[in-house]
Formats: sequence, C-alpha cells, structure tokens
Amino acid sequence: MSFNTLDLYSVENVVVNDQALKPYVNIEPRLLVKSHGRHVTKFGAAKTHLLERIANRLAVPGHVGKKHKIITSWSSGKYNKNMGMVIETLRIIQEKKKENPLQILVKAIENASPRDETTTIEYGGARYPQAVDVSPLRRVNLAIRWIVQGAYQKSFGKKIKMAESLANEIIKAADGNMESYALSKKNDAEKQADAAR
Repeated sequence: MSFNTLDLYSVENVVVNDQALKPYVNIEPRLLVKSHGRHVTKFGAAKTHLLERIANRLAVPGHVGKKHKIITSWSSGKYNKNMGMVIETLRIIQEKKKENPLQILVKAIENASPRDETTTIEYGGARYPQAVDVSPLRRVNLAIRWIVQGAYQKSFGKKIKMAESLANEIIKAADGNMESYALSKKNDAEKQADAAR
C-alpha cells in the first residue's frame, strides 16, 4: 500500500494561523511520508511530517495519569497499518466536513495545544507547583498525544473503529467543541497553571 499525500490532498492552501507553531507544524508536500528515523536530533520532531508524527503516536499513545496506555492489536507499531489509519481518518474528515482535512487537522492542533502548564519546584524542602509557558514543540506534541488518547478512549472495547474515532476527535477539536478530550485536557492544564501563578 503506498500513501501519496501529494496526490490525495493539496497542502498549498493549508495555513497555520498560530505564528508560534508555524515552524513546528511540518506539512510540506511529500511523496512518501516517512523519515526513516533521520530526524532523531534535538528539534528533529519539527522536521518530521505531521502525519508521520500522528502515525507514530498511534503506535505508543503515552501516559495517561500514571498508567501507560495499552498498545492494542490494531496498532502494533506497524507503520503501514498506522499510516493507513491516518489516511482513512483524513478521508472520513473530508466526507464529513467537505473541506481539506489537512487544514482541519492543523486547526485541531492549534486549538488543542496548551499555552501554560505547571511544573513542580522544590524550595527549602517543600514542593509546590509553578506555572510555566509551554514551548511550541511541546505544545504540538501534547496536542497530538491528547487527540490520539481521546480517540483511543472512545474506540477501545467499543464498536466504533479507531479511524472514525480519531476523525471525530479531530473534528471536535477543530470546531472548539468542549466534548473533545484534547480540549478538556488543555483547559485543565491552563486552569491548573492559572491557580499556580
């Protein structure tokens, strides 16, 4: 199975409105959306294509609370399988919204990326939370993680397929719908940061 985003969806008119995120959201046209691990450097994720980052995140969704999410049989770290799921997700988004799905994905990431979060500072033996600004690269990483985790929770052990669940999560995040898991997580992070100022 070959995935050619150049033939499927045009990236010409896709706009990243958030100026801080612009250098970190890579949506340049590619024949094959796969870096083969070339960008394993300090800010290498910024050079990795957005669709590839989502496919990689599908393989290992990361921590929710203190627990590591289960890697399910339909997302076993096989790149072709995961990228097929991402392409299917884009097709569902295009059917539902009748717009360029890449633009909707970029909008969802802009909406779901938190601006503030808390870190723990130890001072004189006591620990307390301190609000900090989030770097643009981490903002994109968190948005992708929360979108995938939200989709996982809606489809794990249920009849809805992962591609459809992911498409629904992206559409909700792009529309600013607070039913979106990613937007609720962003809201929680920003509220905690406000309280820790």
